[in-house]
Amino acid sequence: MAHRELGQLSLADHVVRRRAGCNDFLVRLDEMLDWSALGELVGVLHSSNYGAPSYPPLVMLKVLLLSQWYGLSDPATEEALWDRLSFRRFCGLSLHDAVPDHSTIQRFRDALGTSGVDRQVFDAVVAQLDARGLVLRRGTLIDASLVASVARPPAKPQEPQPPGPDGRAPSKLVNSRYDPEARWTRKGGRYHFGYKAHVGMDQGSAIIRKALLTDASVNDTVPADDLICGDEAAVYADAAYHTHERERTLKARGITPHLMRRGNKHHALSQSEKDRNTAIGKQRGAVEQVFARSKTTYRWARARCTGLARNTTHFLMLCTAMNLKRMTVLGPW
Repeated sequence: MAHRELGQLSLADHVVRRRAGCNDFLVRLDEMLDWSALGELVGVLHSSNYGAPSYPPLVMLKVLLLSQWYGLSDPATEEALWDRLSFRRFCGLSLHDAVPDHSTIQRFRDALGTSGVDRQVFDAVVAQLDARGLVLRRGTLIDASLVASVARPPAKPQEPQPPGPDGRAPSKLVNSRYDPEARWTRKGGRYHFGYKAHVGMDQGSAIIRKALLTDASVNDTVPADDLICGDEAAVYADAAYHTHERERTLKARGITPHLMRRGNKHHALSQSEKDRNTAIGKQRGAVEQVFARSKTTYRWARARCTGLARNTTHFLMLCTAMNLKRMTVLGPW
């Protein structure tokens, strides 16, 4: 599939480039990252063989990242590309180039997820940061956070629902009129409907090395082992992740387990265990900043899409954007 020829700069582009203010963050990031490596990954994505030539995949990847950094919806991203010169320069669009519309942006995001390239891009960015010596491996902080579904939730699990046309009671967890893959969970005495974001963050650098998305009903401890990289010196997590088997496995791999413990009616925590939990909590608390930034700065307090696959792609692009922003903070070299 042929791609559009973009970035043919005119005299007007050069005049505007010199006179207009620039976005220092985007300029710096464009110089620091090896975009050609990411271009090779997304280069396998093609549009239909029919119709007008598609936009180059690397241009579309940069468009997705812009939408994450500035918390923009697809229509708002399209509008910003028309208005903001710094966005055009970052994506390689001249003043005369048309910008991708919101449906084109959505189709490219879907193609990233369907092909599995979304995770390849995330892993490739982490690898570039690691090659620059930014990944410290002192420890991995793991945690999870609930993300509300974009769809209006069905009846709560404890609320009765009327029988369906066949006379049988419908599922209390799934309703095809809503988000079919979101689920209910209960936390702190309150019900939540949506998804759960899981991350493994590098201690000290705040780089997200592992990222997973599940429905909200999945217990935190289930995907915990997938958040452990294996080359870190220690793992820090709250009591939801503690099992004796996980502690033994980590020790066998040469990783120090700093997993908080919780008491029960048969075994109350001793004072030394409480002190240990307090010490671990001070270390692992830094991972909460990931979710705080994602839900405020990046405006991800609520999922943007329906379905686990689409939201996973959005989450991976969000984590990629956060890692790239972190790279500019940790530099220069």
